[in-house]
Amino acid sequence: MKLRAVLLFIFMGSAVWAHDFSGLAQLDVTQSGLSDQRGELVVDLHLSQPVPYRLFTLTDPNRAVLDFREVDWTGATVNGLLQSEFVTGLNFGPLRAGWSRMVIHLGVPMRVRQGGMNVAQDSGGAHLKVVMERVEQSEFEAKAGAPDPSGWDALFALPVPPAPKPDGPLVIAIDAGHGGLDPGAQRDGIKESDVMLTLAIELSDALNRTGQIQAYLIRDRDVFVSLEDRMTLARAAGASAMISLHADALHEGDARGASIYTLNPKAQDAASARMAERHERGDLVAGLDLTAQDDRVAGVLMDLVRLETGPASAQLADAIVTAMGERGVRLHPRPRKDGQFAVLNAPDFASILIETGFLSNALDRAALLDPYERRKMVQGIADGIIVWAISREVTAPLVRQ
Repeated sequence: MKLRAVLLFIFMGSAVWAHDFSGLAQLDVTQSGLSDQRGELVVDLHLSQPVPYRLFTLTDPNRAVLDFREVDWTGATVNGLLQSEFVTGLNFGPLRAGWSRMVIHLGVPMRVRQGGMNVAQDSGGAHLKVVMERVEQSEFEAKAGAPDPSGWDALFALPVPPAPKPDGPLVIAIDAGHGGLDPGAQRDGIKESDVMLTLAIELSDALNRTGQIQAYLIRDRDVFVSLEDRMTLARAAGASAMISLHADALHEGDARGASIYTLNPKAQDAASARMAERHERGDLVAGLDLTAQDDRVAGVLMDLVRLETGPASAQLADAIVTAMGERGVRLHPRPRKDGQFAVLNAPDFASILIETGFLSNALDRAALLDPYERRKMVQGIADGIIVWAISREVTAPLVRQ
């Protein structure tokens, strides 16, 4: 299981702010709990998906507060979760519409020593771990206090995509991975989110110049957009395909070169089930009204839609691999792959993930920073999209015959 750390704690006054994820997360009560480890308080919460959260402390009495957007506490009990001598009481439940809260009553003053949320790229499950250490009461009081609610709400403002034109050009959503509080992979001061944003803007410009494609940037600046919102924005823009751009970094080995992922066929049923559980019914498949359908029926309908978009994704990936090779882009020895990345889950439009290289590899890193080498990659991706678009137009009359 591949994990990527997707959260950085940023202290703003007394609060710790987190990413803008969305949706209802279910707590895995069998793996979650508050415990004492080596003289510190460890909060372990295993969730069905990542959600936005913040952590802050309050006095009179001393408390640590976790706000979520939002968590389903079904099955959780205080006795089942609380195994810490540092904690004198625990409360959790709904706060208001769309929000949940956990209040940890501290027997001693404590501060956050480290914390973060890891998300499994295959299942989309999340693990929030916060480690708190003892401090003097004076230090606790100096940093305690409720955060400004306006800043919290501002984290969730989404860009508004342009309305699709029925007779307009083919729309391709360009998704620069990570952003904002989530920098992605980092090497030698280089952040994946920055490099991918530059590449996305250059690719968008190249596609728009063709006159045949209208590119839509999921993000055009250094902000975070949740995985599900990326699909929502692409759908609202009327995208026929979404291309997600990434550049990983490995701790071991010498992986190199670009590779392109499509959704693992074996993961399609699971992807449909996860989407049915997490998305609003009006945001599952464009053009289908699933508001009255249960999860099982919605999943079956999404699988049927994938009978068309699945092959389209594979054709797009193959066309881009070929075109990138012809442009002299450095490719992975096995450039065509499949995976279970959440960003590939949309059933109603083609979607691929391009691992443009590895920031952990010096040659890949240099190529991604070199405008000339990057231009070859942009041209290769654009060429592949054009070939795919032409093929799509030619075969469109045969679809569903």
